[in-house]
Amino acid sequence: MHLGHSHEGPAAVSADARRPDGSRRALRVGLGGPVGSGKTATVAALCRALRDRLSIAVVTNDIYTREDAAFLLRNAVLPPERIQAVETGACPHTAIRDDISANLEAVEDLEEAVGPLDLILVESGGDNLTATFSKGLVDAQIFVIDVAGGDDIPRKGGPGVTTADLLVVNKTDLAPYVGSDLDRMARDAKEQRAELPVVFQSLRSEAGVAGVAAWVGEKLAAWQA
Repeated sequence: MHLGHSHEGPAAVSADARRPDGSRRALRVGLGGPVGSGKTATVAALCRALRDRLSIAVVTNDIYTREDAAFLLRNAVLPPERIQAVETGACPHTAIRDDISANLEAVEDLEEAVGPLDLILVESGGDNLTATFSKGLVDAQIFVIDVAGGDDIPRKGGPGVTTADLLVVNKTDLAPYVGSDLDRMARDAKEQRAELPVVFQSLRSEAGVAGVAAWVGEKLAAWQA
């Protein structure tokens, strides 16, 4: 299920689109959302879907561990040198919105070490509905929620739900078991987000991450044009 497809270019950013040598840097896409919503699984699925045609790297954020990076490494979604972990030591939104220095260093190190890159995915640690990325860190933002968190989440809003460039409603296969109404979630998301796009996905389905991968592809095409 998809809502409000947008074909506009990446969100305006304050960061320079060029590397010091004058070449265009990678498109940076941030993924945020509550704990357990499926951010890491979505990152893994995106890497599998896009790695044969794009040069990709990933930065993960955890407060005190490198658990998300370890998950990606165990599942061999990318070569180890393309996965960088950041231990934030504080609330996740601090490192993606307030003091982005550690994440900026990580993405720049990846471009230097394994570049040129087409795409860098920056995954936030689990946070609440207010989590957003600094536009100095990423060029576009994906916010991931899941049906098990309650079908009222889109209606509750918050900056993550209402302003992210893409909202992903994940784990739709669980809806019958947790009593979530997908049609209601779609209506509420439309009301909160107007024309901003929404993708409903189950990584257990045949379609899997295809909707999100297509959206990333559109953003990358606009970025490189």
